[in-house]
Amino acid sequence: MSSPIQAEKANAAYMAAKNGGMRGDIAQRWGKFSADEIAALKDKDDLINQVQSKYNIERAQALTDVDTFAKGRPL
Repeated sequence: MSSPIQAEKANAAYMAAKNGGMRGDIAQRWGKFSADEIAALKDKDDLINQVQSKYNIERAQALTDVDTFAKGRPL
């Protein structure tokens, strides 16, 4: 039996993948995002801000993480 947290992550990953593109990979890379939060992301800068906030890291680190993840793909 899966825990509620695992179920939420699985649902977020499913919903994001359903939307396709990079959004489908965000839930897998950053598990603290809900499907609604992923759907609400406006652009790469918004993703950077959200990663910085959710993971309590410096903006420079969030920027590096998102750039490495994105590899030039549009959100």
